[in-house]
Amino acid sequence: MELMSLIQLKPISLTIIAPLLLGLVVLYWKKNGIKSNKTQKQEAPEAPRGIPIMGHLHLFNDIDSMHLKLGSMADKYGPAFTIRLGSHKTLVVSNWELVKECFTTNDISFSNHPAILSVKLLFYGVVSVGYVPYGAYWRELRKFSALKLLSSYRLETFKHLRASEIDSSFTSLYNQCKGDDSKFASVRFDSWLRDLAFNIIMRIVMGKKNFSTNGADRYKAAMQEALRLVTVFSFADVFPALSWLDNFTGLTRDMKRCAKEIDNILSGWLEEHRSKRTAGNGSSELEKDFIDSCLDNLQEISSLPGNDPDIVIKSTCLDTIMNGSDTLALTLTWAISLLLNHPDALKKAQEELDTRVGKDRKVEESDIHNLAYIPAIIKETMRLYPTGPLFRTTAEDCEVGGYHVPAGTRLLVNVWKMQRDGNVYKDDPLEFRPERFLTSNADVDLKGQHYELVPFGAGRRVCPGVSMAVQLLHLILARVIHEFEITPTHEKVDMSVRMGFLFFKKMPLEVLIRPRLGGGEKN
Repeated sequence: MELMSLIQLKPISLTIIAPLLLGLVVLYWKKNGIKSNKTQKQEAPEAPRGIPIMGHLHLFNDIDSMHLKLGSMADKYGPAFTIRLGSHKTLVVSNWELVKECFTTNDISFSNHPAILSVKLLFYGVVSVGYVPYGAYWRELRKFSALKLLSSYRLETFKHLRASEIDSSFTSLYNQCKGDDSKFASVRFDSWLRDLAFNIIMRIVMGKKNFSTNGADRYKAAMQEALRLVTVFSFADVFPALSWLDNFTGLTRDMKRCAKEIDNILSGWLEEHRSKRTAGNGSSELEKDFIDSCLDNLQEISSLPGNDPDIVIKSTCLDTIMNGSDTLALTLTWAISLLLNHPDALKKAQEELDTRVGKDRKVEESDIHNLAYIPAIIKETMRLYPTGPLFRTTAEDCEVGGYHVPAGTRLLVNVWKMQRDGNVYKDDPLEFRPERFLTSNADVDLKGQHYELVPFGAGRRVCPGVSMAVQLLHLILARVIHEFEITPTHEKVDMSVRMGFLFFKKMPLEVLIRPRLGGGEKN
């Protein structure tokens, strides 16, 4: 995440800070000067072409191809090497055995996310379960999230909320196909998936139906501004000694203003739920959403050391909305794109659905365990197109692959490179072949226990919502390809990758669709 803030920069003239560069050069050589071979422990090799102060930042002038550049560097310098991103030494790992070592033997060491400016100011970084430093508070907060919000029981209670919102979104998709069922309708499918994912997560968090009429515009505008701000150059993230210049450029002020707007929106949602409970109009057990669950357990939240319980609730909701909706929409967009470029796989999936589910009803969650090819498609999609790299920072000295890793070193796992390893995925590792997860790689899952496939992370800080995400990915993909015929508007779908905040992004996906099962009455 912080790499996007470090590298996805707007052009900036170094002449602005020219008077300060000389002092930084002196500090750099003082800190990084040649040490005695007798006392220096062997560290992972540093990639060449680094320069004073900037480090290797100048090598990544094309942010969209950064993962490819790092992959090429791994081919030259090995599965573990270091680069310098401004003032920050970064260990780049591209091998599943080393990743396993990081998140098992050294899991506590690598249990922190880098504390970057946007997380601190925009996204409740100091208390959020996603970014709070590892320790007693994090363990209690994680336990609360796992048991009270994301347990199997709680996910089951949210089932009707998920189903209702999915049905509504599919009805809207059928409506776009109204008219002659024999003709295809043009649909901007990535936009539909993004709205679907956002509405599902918002329904689970807030419980509101038709959220588009209940504050979505204000929230989306605030988040759009937040995502713009994280692409602006931050001195604090690259040159901490110059962090005061973020005040001079106005970035700190703008982030604080945007954070206040987001906080006001979240506070309004929370107070709305409190008002209903006070008036005796609280939700029944079956109608409870994320915020209701938090309020039901307010005493436990209040016992968390040193934090306002309202901030804990709001930060948990924000984490869930941001990470849940974007990951869901992006993965489904890649999956549909891959199937359109591989019609044989699409046909195989539809045949399985027609056989196991039939053509007289829609797919239900209970059908998924009878399907094999749909989960294989999701695994293969997330193998080839992970949502983004993994970032951590080490809190203490440790050893990875026989190399000494000093405290304060940042860890970048190049998931893109690692999950295309021909030593693990031997049957055409660069090709889309879902069948590999039915045969040679059948035992590999998505939940962080198999380090050759870690799209949701691994170790203590694996994504807490992985079970819910996998459920939704399987169900939505199954329903799309079961209920609709889909064809690309061009011969091949553009699979170009772009870099965005938190996630790899895909080019827009416009498709032609028409109902397979006879129309919207199937809903």
